[in-house]
Amino acid sequence: KVPAVKMLLPLIALLSAALLASAAPPTCYSRVLSLSKEITESFKELQTSKTVDSCVETLPRLYLDIHNYCVLAKLREFVAYPGCDRVAEVNELKEKARSLYTILISYCRRDLVFLTDDCNALEIPLSPPIEHS
Repeated sequence: KVPAVKMLLPLIALLSAALLASAAPPTCYSRVLSLSKEITESFKELQTSKTVDSCVETLPRLYLDIHNYCVLAKLREFVAYPGCDRVAEVNELKEKARSLYTILISYCRRDLVFLTDDCNALEIPLSPPIEHS
């Protein structure tokens, strides 16, 4: 019985640590990272949707990288774009973009480090790496 208990104690400790780590509150960085990915994915889905209004094609591109200082201008441009106000999905996306902008400039202003200011990098989506066989 004693060896089984000794084996269970490290397992219980490991599981407890894993549960505590996953219960940690999100940091500013993790929040803006997840929100930027969510916005980028929603934008891609919106562009490829067959049922959405044709005005979606005229929207400014929305590929976000929170490590690029130009993301602030990109978010402002997207939120201020006058077209597509009649499309609910676009309004939802603009609201998320507005929230991300507010978080970036208000709550996380001192926590983030911008690694680049390459605005052209936000115009072209990153393509997945080509796999060589």
